[in-house]
Amino acid sequence: QVQLVESGGGLVQAGGSLRLSCVASGRTFSRYAMAWFRQALGKQREFVAGITWSGGRTYYSDSVKGRFTISRDNAKNTVYLQMNNLKPEDTAVYYCAQDRRALRTVVITASAEYDSWGQGTQVTVSS
Repeated sequence: QVQLVESGGGLVQAGGSLRLSCVASGRTFSRYAMAWFRQALGKQREFVAGITWSGGRTYYSDSVKGRFTISRDNAKNTVYLQMNNLKPEDTAVYYCAQDRRALRTVVITASAEYDSWGQGTQVTVSS
């Protein structure tokens, strides 16, 4: 049973920064790609950023490219999302997710390819 626990959300002014963390347990973390998704009120869940199992490849949505950075520490079973220059449109619940397939060498953006999800952490950016 995989468990993902996010932390680090909060309220920040536009232009500010936050760092989200997601600690995983239940299966060998270092074998699986990880991703962050977000869901704003009244909108569908969308892909934000992903990282392969080794950390060798990352991929970002156009809306966050250049502002957000995903990273991982396999020794700590943790994936991070550093969010800089936050905008009000970044307001959402942020979820971390784990790929359903081990050792995939590319980042998949489709949520259906992730079979484990955290409970989410709220990020609110005020203007």
